[in-house]
Amino acid sequence: MTPPIDVQGLTRAYGTRRGIIDLTFTVEEGEIFGFLGPNGAGKTTTIRVLMGLLKPTSGRARIFGLDCWADAPAVKARVGYLPGEIFLYERMTGAEFLDFMAAFRDKPSRRRRDELAERLDLDLSRPIRHLSKGNRQKLAIVQALMHGAPLLILDEPTDGLDPLRQHDFLDLIREERERGTTIFLSSHLLGEVERVADRVAIVREGQLVAVEEIGRLKQLWERRLSLVLREPVPVERLTALGQVEVRSVAPDGRRLELGVHGPAQPLLRLLAELPVEDFTYAPADLESVFLHYYGAEARPDGAGAVAERTEVER
Repeated sequence: MTPPIDVQGLTRAYGTRRGIIDLTFTVEEGEIFGFLGPNGAGKTTTIRVLMGLLKPTSGRARIFGLDCWADAPAVKARVGYLPGEIFLYERMTGAEFLDFMAAFRDKPSRRRRDELAERLDLDLSRPIRHLSKGNRQKLAIVQALMHGAPLLILDEPTDGLDPLRQHDFLDLIREERERGTTIFLSSHLLGEVERVADRVAIVREGQLVAVEEIGRLKQLWERRLSLVLREPVPVERLTALGQVEVRSVAPDGRRLELGVHGPAQPLLRLLAELPVEDFTYAPADLESVFLHYYGAEARPDGAGAVAERTEVER
């Protein structure tokens, strides 16, 4: 079966500056595929190539077997697309804009449009020029989802949404997957992707450094344990397990922050023997994975060692 997205050796350069370098991955039918990296890593460049907005320097990108550059109109007809930066017709109302966008499709669905607007608490009667950033983002989300396309390509889709609407959006994405829709979700928000994705690709400075299932990543990397003891114990009792690293110890020796790898059972058996007053054992998350690939100096917001890029490099 032809995969919804098939990328092989994809490179896009901007003169002497790098964009993306030799990317190879596939996205399977009916999965949510997270595409992670800070601003400037190459996420938006990849999406623009997929949407036929940029021509590859080398390699190839196909959507449902169609070449993303040579067959760009046919590709666009099969994709619901939400760009990272949205530009809307200010003089239109939300409803007029969505009708305008629906006219480019064979079978526009006003009912679907209205259902999505209601879910996101979006008033379509208001002129776009009067909408807040969050409501403009909602309008762009409705535009991407209302056509019922078999593939969604979403670039930073929750940018500008309040936490409640972010939750609503993720529910919508899960429902789309249940209907068989394939979703390519690009984001720098690790927790957002972790909550919905089946697999994740991590891109660093234009290069792909990992493609893994979410569950596998959680098994591989670190969980944090905050431990409060009634009295200090030698840290060697903890590190003797081999799967525990001591991250910090309070001056009184009673409060410790630990990094834990591997199964929890050996550690829990040890804790039962210690004078434990309280502890918090956090679930594995993508942030530890992200920092593993980017180094200690990087941060999830893209600050640190990964410098900001110009807009063309995103």
